[in-house]
Amino acid sequence: MTHPDDNDAIPNQARSADGQLIGDAILLREGRHPDPFAVLGRHGRGERVTIRVFLPGARQVGLADIGQALERLADTDLFEWQGPASALPPHYRLAWTDASGRENLAHDPYSFAPQLSLYDLHLFNEGRHLHAYRVLGAHPRLVDGVTGVLFSVWAPNAERVSVVGDFNDWDGLRHPLRRRGHVWELFVPGAGIGARYQFEIRVRETGELLRKIDPYGRCFERRPAVASVVADNTAHSWRDETWTARRRRRDWAQAPLSVYEVHLGSWQRNDSGDYLSYQELARRLVAYVGSLGFTHIELMPITEHPLDASWGYQPTGYFAPTSRYGTVDDFRRFVDYCHQAGIGVILDWVPGHFPKDEHGLARFDGTHLYEYEDPTRREHRGWGTLVFNYSRNQVKNFLLASACFWLEECHLDGLRVDAVASMLYLDYARESGEWAPNPFGGNENLEAITFLRELNEIIHRRYPGVLMIAEESTAWPLVTRPAWMGGLGFGMKWNMGWMHDTLEYLALDPALRRHHHELLTFGLLYAFTENFMLPLSHDEVVHGKGSLLARMPGDRRQRFASLRLLYVYMWTYPGKKFLFMGNELAQEREWDHAGALDWELLGQPEHRGVQTLIRDLNLAYRIMAGLHAREFTQDGFEWLDCHDAAQSVMVYLRRGGEPQIAVVVFNFAALARCDYRVGVPLPGMYREVINSDALRYGGDGGMNGDVYATPVFHMGQSYSLVIDLPPLTGIVLTPAEATLGDEWRD
Repeated sequence: MTHPDDNDAIPNQARSADGQLIGDAILLREGRHPDPFAVLGRHGRGERVTIRVFLPGARQVGLADIGQALERLADTDLFEWQGPASALPPHYRLAWTDASGRENLAHDPYSFAPQLSLYDLHLFNEGRHLHAYRVLGAHPRLVDGVTGVLFSVWAPNAERVSVVGDFNDWDGLRHPLRRRGHVWELFVPGAGIGARYQFEIRVRETGELLRKIDPYGRCFERRPAVASVVADNTAHSWRDETWTARRRRRDWAQAPLSVYEVHLGSWQRNDSGDYLSYQELARRLVAYVGSLGFTHIELMPITEHPLDASWGYQPTGYFAPTSRYGTVDDFRRFVDYCHQAGIGVILDWVPGHFPKDEHGLARFDGTHLYEYEDPTRREHRGWGTLVFNYSRNQVKNFLLASACFWLEECHLDGLRVDAVASMLYLDYARESGEWAPNPFGGNENLEAITFLRELNEIIHRRYPGVLMIAEESTAWPLVTRPAWMGGLGFGMKWNMGWMHDTLEYLALDPALRRHHHELLTFGLLYAFTENFMLPLSHDEVVHGKGSLLARMPGDRRQRFASLRLLYVYMWTYPGKKFLFMGNELAQEREWDHAGALDWELLGQPEHRGVQTLIRDLNLAYRIMAGLHAREFTQDGFEWLDCHDAAQSVMVYLRRGGEPQIAVVVFNFAALARCDYRVGVPLPGMYREVINSDALRYGGDGGMNGDVYATPVFHMGQSYSLVIDLPPLTGIVLTPAEATLGDEWRD
């Protein structure tokens, strides 16, 4: 390597006397320089240019394109060259030897112009950049013919932000970012897909150094490692056009919708006990769910999370499918496979809180940036998590962009929004004195309400047919009504009241149920005030509650009969269906996220019978309009008898338009009710479509078969039929002229 001649360079002695450069070098060395681009890179003086490079620990630095050395500014790691502008390409390469003697070659990142547009920055700061994930984060790019990665992050209160990673020996002094208002950015030539990285943030007020993951990262190391990983942004070649087109046209409110909730890490494991990959899950899970007749899979949060025991509900990567099972493209292939098999995919999404992990969003730039600064709003003490500050545009933008990412980039069919009640109420899980009222004196979080309305308006406008489902456990009004009506704008809400009342009732000794009949009937007073989904979720089989089967009273035969009765009740009650994995197996033990389901139970006829019942219920639900067409409207339901508490019998009618009706009869007692007369609206023969006591379901075989209605007035109906009700049994009948189709079982 040769030195520039005297006409092309400034003597080192002259430069060492330059106090300003010495000061710059000190600030760079201390990691406190407010504007590294003002010093580093290419700076023009007419036909001459100055090149400055800061490389801590470098022995020598040269310009590889012209074979000339840079001079070290005395006693610093700042190197400089001056010469004719025409001697160098716009983006020159640096060659240097580091302290270990290793030779390095790379383009100078400080020779590149800003990459983020003012328009992008404006939209983000306004909280309206729905594709912010395409701008912020880490994005492989080709800039002026040079490959590299553009890193950018929002950190308004930082004194300095650097990107550290495999490509710079995790040295925070090597790649300080350019400040663009509240956003920092740097294009790093030579960095590539698969590189591990973090952001190093120097706190302005204290000088504290923080190492943070990328909030917009698409990929992360597998826990317990926490670094972000540069992901391949190459678009997946989707093959689900038929599915997505049908979804846009489909009136899901009038269609059967039956959801199988899955925790991917504990549904099944491979032979060595490790997780299945997204690819393996696609093959096994889709075949299984399809065979049982579910229309959708709902994934417990697969947004990246550091702790297995959180089940994904304390996420750190809001734009990254967890690396436990593969990459973001692997996940896209999983969704694509589901769609091609006719199965939708819903994500359990968590915009209400995030964990305190030091590498995550908490105190991101040394201040309460993503979380509320107000201590009366900041923390969910029961969960040990922090609450998003919904009043801050950029935080709101972060969450809106996350929702759009999953729906647009991963083609998901819906979001189940977790813990909505915790977002709506300022006093949620707080004692008196631990919260402050809103400006109007109430306990409502007005900013969260505004956010939820905006979220739902955006999603319904941009992604027709996509489902927005609220897990909302209180009596908050109009959750599933549009914002212009004063609602929150969700499509559906979990019916937690139905779930609690039903499980409380079925846990009673059958002899005592006659005294608590209102637990079954009360729900119909509000059943059509919202668009309800009926959830038997993971929350009902954890934390010492036991499995659903274990919660049923009586001997083994009675417990299985009550469980089958529960499922007939759920599949015939107004509302879309939601069942957690393992419940279809009649799992005997409580769910454990650390292992797989007890699939060996299917070797026992009682367990296999429950699974068969779920399959038949899904089939009946799908092909019988009376069970699905009017689930959200009063005209789809009619009580035939809700007063027979003495015998613990309940009878109702589900209507999809005559003759597409279903007559549903339940005996919740442990005694048989023989020759029980049931009123029906139409004459003629009725088929017994479902009888939970059938042998095929593990019951005792107390079937009625086809029965005939005669013109005997009963239960307010012009006709009636007489059937036997085995103990703890649910029965579904339909007129013989109703259409069941060729797919109905023999």
